[in-house]
Amino acid sequence: MKPAILETKDIHVAFNGVKAADGVNLRVGEGEFLAVIGPNGSGKTTLLNICTGYIKPQSGRVCLEGKDITRLGPRAIARRGVARAFQIPQLFSDQRVIDNMMLALAAKDGLWSAIRPLETEARHQEATRLLELVGLADDAKRISRTLPEGHRKLLDIAVAMALKPRLLLLDEPTSGVSVLERFPLMEALMAALRQARITALFVEHDMEVVARYANRVLVWNAGQIMAEGRPDDVFSDARVLERVVGVA
Repeated sequence: MKPAILETKDIHVAFNGVKAADGVNLRVGEGEFLAVIGPNGSGKTTLLNICTGYIKPQSGRVCLEGKDITRLGPRAIARRGVARAFQIPQLFSDQRVIDNMMLALAAKDGLWSAIRPLETEARHQEATRLLELVGLADDAKRISRTLPEGHRKLLDIAVAMALKPRLLLLDEPTSGVSVLERFPLMEALMAALRQARITALFVEHDMEVVARYANRVLVWNAGQIMAEGRPDDVFSDARVLERVVGVA
């Protein structure tokens, strides 16, 4: 078994009496690509919010490489090596692709201000390297809002990778992406994660994407882990077929 990079231990979260997480024990092994699936409204995004500090559990712990991060805020958790890409890309849409990257790099180092130049040789080189990693080098000078949705998603992921994370959390990476774009997007994403040696946990509604790209699948339902295992095993589980597949 690979060492755990992230663990939740007996996590409980409730909103107005509704249990969003009910005694959840989750383990993400180093180097995994773990998919989280479940019915709409089951709390999958809540899980990501718990792991990144946006939601504090009423009880239980979240540990990163064995260290308790439960009460830390999102910025502190990001500084410890956990990055996140959202369902809707968080970009400066009227800026060039390369500028989005350099802004992310400058913010990471805490070195950017209105009186300092954004573009430096070192920052431009690193931004270009990251764009090459996700296959967007040819789009570097384009205005971000002109990119097709799949490329906007990849840019958002590249921005997250500027933090040099050890763990990347993704909320529905193929949401809003055309059928023709989804597999090229995932191929580029997987290649970038492998090359950068980044572990990933992703929420996804497309079962074909999950089956093709996840090492392990976790089924989230009513605030609990209903099933987990290899994709073939999970998708042959009668409960998963009945309650999740086709309604996620």
